[in-house]
Amino acid sequence: MAKGTKDETRDGKVGEKKQKTIVFLHPDLGIGGAERLVVDAAVGLQKRGCKVVIFTSHCDPGHCFDEARDGTLDVRVRGNTVIPPSILGRFSILCAILRQVHLILSITLFTSELSKINPSGFFIDQLSACVPLLSLLRPQTPIFFYCHFPDLLLVQNRNSSLFKRLYRIPFDALEQWSMGFATSTAVNSNFTKSVVAKTWPGYPADQLKIVYPCINTSLPSSSSPDEETQPIKWGQSEKSIILSINRFERKKNIALAIQAFALLPAPARQKSKLVIAGGYDARVHENVSYHADLVSLCETLGLKSATVKTVVSALNSSIEDVDVLFLLSVPNALKEILLKSAKLLVYTPREEHFGIVPLEAMLRGVPVLAADSGGPLETVVEGRTGWLRAGEPELWREVMGRVVERMGEGELREMGEEGKKRVRENFAETEMARQLEGVFEEMEGADAKGAGALGLVLVVMAGITGAIGVGVGLWLVRTPAVKL
Repeated sequence: MAKGTKDETRDGKVGEKKQKTIVFLHPDLGIGGAERLVVDAAVGLQKRGCKVVIFTSHCDPGHCFDEARDGTLDVRVRGNTVIPPSILGRFSILCAILRQVHLILSITLFTSELSKINPSGFFIDQLSACVPLLSLLRPQTPIFFYCHFPDLLLVQNRNSSLFKRLYRIPFDALEQWSMGFATSTAVNSNFTKSVVAKTWPGYPADQLKIVYPCINTSLPSSSSPDEETQPIKWGQSEKSIILSINRFERKKNIALAIQAFALLPAPARQKSKLVIAGGYDARVHENVSYHADLVSLCETLGLKSATVKTVVSALNSSIEDVDVLFLLSVPNALKEILLKSAKLLVYTPREEHFGIVPLEAMLRGVPVLAADSGGPLETVVEGRTGWLRAGEPELWREVMGRVVERMGEGELREMGEEGKKRVRENFAETEMARQLEGVFEEMEGADAKGAGALGLVLVVMAGITGAIGVGVGLWLVRTPAVKL
């Protein structure tokens, strides 16, 4: 007999409803905003009585969220034995699509793993390219696609070569076309919905649902409460921590925080420390190169910096006199200590489609200084839970200086309480899980939009295009004068 969960019927009686089995498909279950959303959504659905299985092409136990490695979630790595994540550091999107094809074929045609799970629905995010293939193979199973942001906009670069722009054309077209095969589609904010409407005028954006990302509002308990509640101290001094948490990617604009911090008067800098923590994967060239660029920027601006990778090193008193401290891929325990110790969180990306970090800070009573565009416009309330500013370093310096030198503890505490209230009322994990379960209930009985013969032909054509892309790409790699 299948497990069920209690549910209240319309006449007020409590009965049993059939347990849903939701299968998630995610490309790389590492550390980032998209991955945090996937993990929180999966945990939330589990708490509501759903069975959840996550399939991914990569999950490094040393570089993923705790729930993905401690047994909280059933995470299965498949489709990672044939196609590499990139070819000579390039063609990441092509490889990601082919790896997802391999994953889907591995659990549907090569084995009966998916049939044994017998999912009630699929949750797919980031890559929509294989939605038609999945709908062809499992036409009776509805597919929910979560669009974090149009991928073509995430990789746009005006300085890209002609060859790279031509290389991206089939993938950009495939993104819009393939999303249409999802039974239901959602975006993470009104901002993203407006961007989708502008990017793909022919796409029925009015049918997009908005499901805000969430955070766990039940703060983790500490095995050492005294350590958790005490601010971080380096040596004998207690400095105000200005905290930045983001992946080491250029689009995150972390340099803005460093430039603004360098503009602070010397007395304010002596009272504070800029701590830059975030996702860092040594396999990703951009993470490595951008971190090196930020270290170089500190040197240019006359700021002393240090980079550490362990909790012990991060709390070492020998880095007391460092102006800027880089923490690479911090574990949750240290992240909690940093958030509880921070006086201000600075969130630098412009036109970020949502942004989970400001919510994490607000939940812990930390005011947020964020860019006045994108998702933060829907999460941060000017003057009540933080500040929204344009991208000029001087504007950010003014807020940093105000928090460090001129705002009293009472004023900061009041702003912190406003932030906690806003997160708990609008962005709790229970709310997102409730919305997602409602979406899957709406899709019950609705078949996936089967690709049919035409879909199969187009999928094969996409594969051929990909193969041609690999061939052309390898030729270009061998040609020193042409770079993608």
